Amino acid sequence: MKFPRSFLISEIAELLNKKFISNSSSLVLGINEIHMVEAGDITFVDHPKYYDKALNSKATTIIINKEVDCPDGKNLIISETPFDDYNFLCKKFRPFNYQNVFIHPTAKIGEGTILQPGVFVGENSVIGKNCILHSHVTIYNHCEIGNNVVIHANTVIGSEAFYFKKKETGYDKMYSCGKVIICDDVEIGACCTIDKGVSGNTFIGKGTKFDNQVHIGHDTHIGERCLFAAQVGVAGVVKIEDDVILWGQVGVQKDLTIGKGAIVLGQSGLSKSIEGGKVYFGSPVEEARKKWKEIALLRTLPSIIENLNSK
Repeated sequence: MKFPRSFLISEIAELLNKKFISNSSSLVLGINEIHMVEAGDITFVDHPKYYDKALNSKATTIIINKEVDCPDGKNLIISETPFDDYNFLCKKFRPFNYQNVFIHPTAKIGEGTILQPGVFVGENSVIGKNCILHSHVTIYNHCEIGNNVVIHANTVIGSEAFYFKKKETGYDKMYSCGKVIICDDVEIGACCTIDKGVSGNTFIGKGTKFDNQVHIGHDTHIGERCLFAAQVGVAGVVKIEDDVILWGQVGVQKDLTIGKGAIVLGQSGLSKSIEGGKVYFGSPVEEARKKWKEIALLRTLPSIIENLNSK
């Protein structure tokens, strides 16, 4: 998420009421979690395992729970609770605002777009030209939808990420301040759910089509002309390249890459990244022909055991 204007590190530290160490004249431009950071961003780290990754990232400012040497070109904000301070900044610059109308006054709706009864469009969302949103579609705040997009009934775009930090008192939610961006000519079936990015964007490329009851997790990037059948579930921070087909009830774990043109057959489970241009099946997924041979061999196992026992 980018801030509405640039800030000095001293201004951000004052907002948090925290000490800062500066080794940079760069301005603070936005906030991002570690896997999404760009120059000018703030990120946070609260575990020694990830100190080096954060300090050597592109982030200009790091909220950290230990006073360490400040690298060149970086700012440090010293905090006992980096996670809480990160959440505070997200809520400060992208607060939840109560809405008592179906279409927020700041929303932009393109020419020729049809909104069926009960459609909800949140603050600062943009919908392009010649779209059709069927009844009871919900578009949360700050979503961007291109031209010629069709979204079927009861689908939710932009709900918060399923992202929690475990503490002794329970689970603390990581506040979502990202977006969903849907490109031109996309069709999304009924009762689908697409989570916004935690601090970046969940992205769906041009010409991609979803069946009903598809779920897409936060910060996932889906390429062009992909085809997802019913009940596909994709976790967060997944990269799916162009022309991928996922058939019904395929499940995809977080942080994976699916290569261009891959086809995954129904009820398969992906626990690792896969190359493009191949057909896959099974859980854990393997190339389909290899998996079918494996299944065929397993079917012969009872007779093999029976023959061995009879000797």
